[in-house]
Amino acid sequence: MLDHMTFRVSDIGRAKAFYSAALAPLGYSVCFEGNYGANMVGFAYPDSSEPDGKKADVWFIDGPSPYGGPPATTGCHLAWRAESRAQVDAFYHAAISAGGKDNGAPGLRPDYHAHYYGAFLIDPEGNNIEAVCHQPE
Repeated sequence: MLDHMTFRVSDIGRAKAFYSAALAPLGYSVCFEGNYGANMVGFAYPDSSEPDGKKADVWFIDGPSPYGGPPATTGCHLAWRAESRAQVDAFYHAAISAGGKDNGAPGLRPDYHAHYYGAFLIDPEGNNIEAVCHQPE
């Protein structure tokens, strides 16, 4: 089971603005912002099982790693679980409004499974992002 993920971005301000908008319909908000050798921003959703009542599971760091590699994480597929199809729709519209590019409008993907309802966009770094609901309507 994954606990959290960190992605490098070319512009932390742009990433914060984009993901603040895109993830808000899924219950996420900025939970951390600071500089520890690089600018960082973390996003969390409410989770009563966590000590502070929220789970920070996605992080963005400005610029390249001191250990090498590309300056930004690109070409990845990031998917967030939605509780409802309405949340998937809201995620999609918020991300489009924040500058995301359509990569698959909200809808059923019955070739995945009968109730797979997802929406896909390309984020500012070129990653394929998704919100998905696995529940029947």
